[in-house]
Amino acid sequence: QRRGLCEVVCAKGRAVSHDSPSAFGLVGTASFTEFLNASGNASTVGRTAGSAATGVSNGLDAPHGTTIVALVCRDGVVMAGDRRATMGNIIAQRDVQKVFETDAFSLVGIAGTAGLAVELVHLFQVELEHYEKIEGTPLSLEGKANRLSSLLRANLGMAMQGLAVVPLLAGFDAIQERGRIFSYDVTGGRYEEHDFHGVGSGSSFARGSLKKLFRPDAETDTAVRVALEALYDAADDDSATSGPDLARRIFPMVSVVTALGVQHIDESRLAQDVERMMAERLGRPDGPHASVMGDSS
Repeated sequence: QRRGLCEVVCAKGRAVSHDSPSAFGLVGTASFTEFLNASGNASTVGRTAGSAATGVSNGLDAPHGTTIVALVCRDGVVMAGDRRATMGNIIAQRDVQKVFETDAFSLVGIAGTAGLAVELVHLFQVELEHYEKIEGTPLSLEGKANRLSSLLRANLGMAMQGLAVVPLLAGFDAIQERGRIFSYDVTGGRYEEHDFHGVGSGSSFARGSLKKLFRPDAETDTAVRVALEALYDAADDDSATSGPDLARRIFPMVSVVTALGVQHIDESRLAQDVERMMAERLGRPDGPHASVMGDSS
């Protein structure tokens, strides 16, 4: 099983040596990163803070991703991300993926140094798969949040050199039967957000929008629309966040996690929601009114 998981990592661009029989016989751990460390194949994001690569300047130009939002709703949790990656004042990519399915009941959104963030997500995906194969049961959502915290803490040395990764974890907790959101800092600090949250350069503007439009008992369709409105408001004030690109048909990535698992909102559905939102913004550029003092409109 462990040799097969190594091959999964190889398929994601890693180089793993199979000349480590003692590592393949390692017992007493369900952590894939601990296995990589024992085999001498530790990944960049899996290294300890003291063993991070040296010589990286804080001025290094590398693509950065922003902005991610997540909010709970009646049936679970919604996560959405814009598609722009920037490198200084340059748009590095217009259609980057920032929201990833990590297992059947959880999502991770990424902000910060894009290359390291994607690598961390891939390693986290293998960590969860490895745990389930070894233990015979999926890791709880609380356990997933803790495991992601450990991976971030291992990347602290790189973060101190300017290559920071700031993820956002959202998932459906089968034990508590509700959606939950966890935010992080670059040191691996883990914080549960009870209603909504955002990360990335446009997150402060997005959270301001969510604060006005969020309703804890909202239907999934309404929560998806609120997430789109929040990303639009973020793009309106933050140059590193992109709004919907109707000409290129590039829309935010939106996914929902419920008791039935992860559902990715398809592009045709998003196109309808985005076009309706844009049409309404023609009459009110600042977006919809928030209901006030019991007003449900």
